[in-house]
Amino acid sequence: MAGGSDPDKMIAKADKLTKLSLTRWSADWKSATVLYEQAANAFRVAKDYEKAKEAFEKASKGQEMISSPWDAAKHMESAAALAKELGKWNEVADFYKRASELYVECGRSQPSSDALAKGARALEEAAPDEAIQLYADACSILEEDGREQMAFDLYRAAASVYIKVEKYTDAAAFLLRLGLAADKCNATNSQCKAYLSAIIVYLYAHDFKQAEKCYNDCSQIDAFLGSDQGRFSSKLLSAYREGDIEEIKRLAQSTSVSHLDNMIIKLARKLPMGDVSALKTEPPMEEGEEPLDENDLT
Repeated sequence: MAGGSDPDKMIAKADKLTKLSLTRWSADWKSATVLYEQAANAFRVAKDYEKAKEAFEKASKGQEMISSPWDAAKHMESAAALAKELGKWNEVADFYKRASELYVECGRSQPSSDALAKGARALEEAAPDEAIQLYADACSILEEDGREQMAFDLYRAAASVYIKVEKYTDAAAFLLRLGLAADKCNATNSQCKAYLSAIIVYLYAHDFKQAEKCYNDCSQIDAFLGSDQGRFSSKLLSAYREGDIEEIKRLAQSTSVSHLDNMIIKLARKLPMGDVSALKTEPPMEEGEEPLDENDLT
């Protein structure tokens, strides 16, 4: 490369511009930042991702120093994308978090949330717990700004990761959080689907008591009680109480389920999980009567 377009030389020149010396009493961040940006793009084109990543970090710092947090955030996102290419997952999380903070400085909640969501998607396989935290933080940013409707897909994404790592109670909690957000936005259909999805997750985890409690709690909301999803939930729980495996399987194939998210459909199609005969409701016992031995119920 010619001297003027050699990205290594650009970095060296930019570094000098940011350091004070006997002949330089103030750092020239503006000129340095232009050089960092040019070097970063040159390294990226040459597929030298490690050097490109470091150059974008420096360019981000430069934009901060010249009071341009928006451009600083953009460069930090570029560094994060390159860290992903390099499989440096800790840096992926750190860079997207920093980009999010910089967007907050600009007063921009949507790009701030988007940056965390990008990080979460990048980390779903390599670091699911970190991905979930990033999704949660992304949702919180939008909630605080009264933009819950923009977070619906993030709630679902977080629930999906929880299901992948078999943390079903946490998945259901996120679906209920989606239901609450949908309620605030008057998005009744999304709200009712979220509540039904949470009930299905509890049933998949073979936690009938929690599924029933969830149904009872959600039924305090008229919109759910009178909805298709509410009626379906009632039928599904009744089939569980009756220990009717065939009815549970039939209900799992219904349109009420097929209109839900794929991750929930997959769980529903596997119902019932475990032995449902023990859930079969017995008539109330007379006072002093001994309970029947379940082992004799054949």
